[in-house]
Amino acid sequence: MAENSLFETKKVKGGSVYKLFATSIFVGIILIWVYRATHVIENGRLVWMGMLAAELWFGFYWILTQSHRWNRVHRRTFKDRLSQRYENDLGGVDIFVCTADPKIEPPMLVINTVLSVMAYDYPPEKLAVYLSDDAASDLTFYALLEASTFAKHWLPYCKKFKVEPRSPQPYFSSESAHLEPHQAQRFASLKKLYEEMENRIELAKKLGTVAKSALIDHRGFSSWDSYRSQTDHDAMLHILIDRDGEATDIEGCRLPTLVYLAREKRPHHFHNFKAGAMNALIRVSSEISNGPIILNVDCDMYSNNSQSIRDALCFFLDEEKGHEIAYVQFPQKFHNLTRNELYGGSLRIIFEVEFLGLDGCGGPMYVGTGCFHRRDILCGRQLSEASMFEFKGRTNSRSGESDAELEERAKALASCTYELNTQWGHEMGLKYGCLVEDVITGLSIQCRGWKSVYFNPEREAFLGLAVTTLDQTLGQHKRWSEGDLQILLSKYSPITYGIGRINAGLIMGYCTYCLWPVNCFATLYYSIIPSLYLLKGVSLFPQVSSVWFLPFAYVMIAKHVYSFLEYLWSGGTALGWWNEQRMWLYKRTSSYLFAVTDTMLKLLGISDSGFVISAKVSDADVLERYEQEKIEFGGTPTFTILSAVAMLNLLCLVGTVIRVIRAGEVESFHQTLALQIILCGVLVLINLPLYNAAFVRADKGRLASVVTLRSTLVALSLCSLYSLL
Repeated sequence: MAENSLFETKKVKGGSVYKLFATSIFVGIILIWVYRATHVIENGRLVWMGMLAAELWFGFYWILTQSHRWNRVHRRTFKDRLSQRYENDLGGVDIFVCTADPKIEPPMLVINTVLSVMAYDYPPEKLAVYLSDDAASDLTFYALLEASTFAKHWLPYCKKFKVEPRSPQPYFSSESAHLEPHQAQRFASLKKLYEEMENRIELAKKLGTVAKSALIDHRGFSSWDSYRSQTDHDAMLHILIDRDGEATDIEGCRLPTLVYLAREKRPHHFHNFKAGAMNALIRVSSEISNGPIILNVDCDMYSNNSQSIRDALCFFLDEEKGHEIAYVQFPQKFHNLTRNELYGGSLRIIFEVEFLGLDGCGGPMYVGTGCFHRRDILCGRQLSEASMFEFKGRTNSRSGESDAELEERAKALASCTYELNTQWGHEMGLKYGCLVEDVITGLSIQCRGWKSVYFNPEREAFLGLAVTTLDQTLGQHKRWSEGDLQILLSKYSPITYGIGRINAGLIMGYCTYCLWPVNCFATLYYSIIPSLYLLKGVSLFPQVSSVWFLPFAYVMIAKHVYSFLEYLWSGGTALGWWNEQRMWLYKRTSSYLFAVTDTMLKLLGISDSGFVISAKVSDADVLERYEQEKIEFGGTPTFTILSAVAMLNLLCLVGTVIRVIRAGEVESFHQTLALQIILCGVLVLINLPLYNAAFVRADKGRLASVVTLRSTLVALSLCSLYSLL
């Protein structure tokens, strides 16, 4: 590392040891394949071939996942060097916050995120915050208007006392007993102002209308005079705080620019969901502030680290490598997780392990939030030797134009017809046509030769809300995996489009996620067939006394022991790892299955995929069960599949135990069916919460009786049908 570098990169320790371990696993996988190919049984050849196909897939997929672990790297920034060189020459940063539904994403949640990013430790005159409201809600606009007033008190407080986090709600909820007397007094008065603002917003929400005094005080509310619905309205653009104007906080310091945007929507124009909102923001912001760096965050993902902008700039402004970096991706972290992560919502292994490996292969994917972009690259700039990054000052000029004139001119950039016959959504901005527009956009940028960087600071940069029910979890992963599969089948497939453009390890890394949904077939097969054959006493694995038993035992034990240790090393708990295994099974046997089905139906033109927003609020009783770590089931069709597989394994295990006891053949079964008994037993153990929800629990989170009945009948039918064969 050069002494003047703004960041350093170090390889994760233990790489050589892991490579030896992974090699031993690979040898075991090869031996399993050899066994399957050379020991085909005559009675049940098709089933045996099915086992071979499943194991070929598991082995192939495991090989793909090694791209995440083969070359992991850590990054460290030097913000002191950044300040020494560029403090007086910093450029503008535009921050995009996106919201789409005030019922699912409450206004108080949204403005807490807005206030947190307004309070970054960065020159306020070079900071601009944009809220994209795809619901065009006057309630959200009112909340932002209230936030613009509260910011005059909040920002100087954050600056003076260097508080963290700078999102009011979590800050005021934290311990205040150890504050100095002067700060405690300011804390109390500021908290009172916040609560008064919250009460006004919640009252407006309850009444469904904004107070008449607010309607009169701000001209912006006149935009709703022609409002018809969320999908049929004019573009609404309002500059609430103009950094070129006279707006200052209570101590006379400049405030960041604050802008509200609701792009135009019409029923006969497809709006392209979040990607369309982001592209409208890119265009509109280019006329108002035109910051060369863009940060986008989801409305629930508040800033938890006031230094994040400076961390990102250490990569962009590095003299040696900064010119080739297109975006800096921070991990998604969550503040509402239970201790043992009931639904595996932390995505712990992805952000603590896998993205480090992607970073070592050329850079992480773009995940749609917590990401700093270079504006010019998002707008289609190609990599060349002359691609130096200019980050000084601002590139646009207002020329004495008033806010009202600028708003009117910039509105045209947010019209629903602006993109017709242009490259927006294709070669410019975020790409359209995919449920995971972020991933496909990041991939296309990397394929143009640009690099990306993953940075996971000691203090979390952003904290958001994890989903709090099983249905939300499975629905979220269904959307993600369906979008990833769409990428694999598109012209931007990493297998075809990426070859020759990006590192082979990065291609494998992308394929790991693009092939998520395909895992459903092998997992369902392994969860059903061995258990059915166990019920009949037919062995599908080598006997304990056979030498071929060793590779099966070694691969199963070694892989899961390493997975367990990796999870603990990443900061998780033992029970958290067990919960993660349950979610792994549930996602593969439901979310991924539906994702494959819907993708195939879309390709056939039978159905179309829609973008579903993850709920950011839960009922009080649902939240209480979540905090108690009780899984929230219900009666959706998804649970029928999960329950049917669980009931089938329970029936097979119980039936086998009864048969063994009656026949008195314990030793024989132990020798010939050990692996099948273990596999079926583990599937039963992992489903204990489901059995509890079906037969014991009486709360509203239990498994619906109709689902229990239906799934039990399906399981009994499968067992009966198999016994007749």
